[in-house]
Amino acid sequence: MDGISYVDVGEGPVALFVHGVGTSSYLWRNVIAELRDERRCVAIDLPLHGGSAPREDLSIPALAEAVAELCDELGLDQVDLVANDTGGAVAQVFAVRHPGRLRSLTLTNCDVHTNTPPEAFQPTVDLAARGELAPLTAAVLDQPELLAQTAFGDGYERIDDAADLVDHFLRPIFDKPDGPRAFERLLTSIDAKDMVAIEPLLTVLAVPTLVVWGTGDVFFDVSWAHWLRDTIPGVKEVVEIEGGRLFFPDERAGELVPHLRRFWG
Repeated sequence: MDGISYVDVGEGPVALFVHGVGTSSYLWRNVIAELRDERRCVAIDLPLHGGSAPREDLSIPALAEAVAELCDELGLDQVDLVANDTGGAVAQVFAVRHPGRLRSLTLTNCDVHTNTPPEAFQPTVDLAARGELAPLTAAVLDQPELLAQTAFGDGYERIDDAADLVDHFLRPIFDKPDGPRAFERLLTSIDAKDMVAIEPLLTVLAVPTLVVWGTGDVFFDVSWAHWLRDTIPGVKEVVEIEGGRLFFPDERAGELVPHLRRFWG
């Protein structure tokens, strides 16, 4: 389809996975490895990320429409949507625009309401706004230990293979001709007004929703998981992953999968 790449493995009811800014579908590889024998697992590379081409509009609503395009292209009528980080904001917008396409929604640590982008991430956004992030990142692209620790160190409890993360998350962005500048444009497009605008629609979202939240996240405090529970009537449960950081769906996939199975069951 129009410049969008994705992973599509397994058979059965469709689970659709959405990653956040600066990662890719690779974030979900460990979850998919456990589920591929029982579900059809589809993981999108959002525009600019992974194998997907950049687009002019990289706002949260535009990214949500890219997810809708993929569903159209693959003929996915009903999905169990699972999202992390900025992908959670994308998923919330997708959910209120296309509730009929969701069998269920699972949100892990992600942008919520006014915490978009989160305060701890604002210095990175400020660098992007000044046009300084792209050259700084490009300068250390071949120093994966330093880059991974700088870019992802707060999101993981430990990083065992820095080069692997850089090669699957950041290098595909920065290797694209306009990738570095598009990445800065993406970061400065993340706007709380898009999330505040959907609050009235979230208050009537009846789609069965599970919230699974790492409690050790410096970006997305567990209070935001409770905000989702108190706002979305479809939320039946908040599961707390003790000490889990932003990217716990990657490094602690084995703790997320049982909750997905139970919820979907």
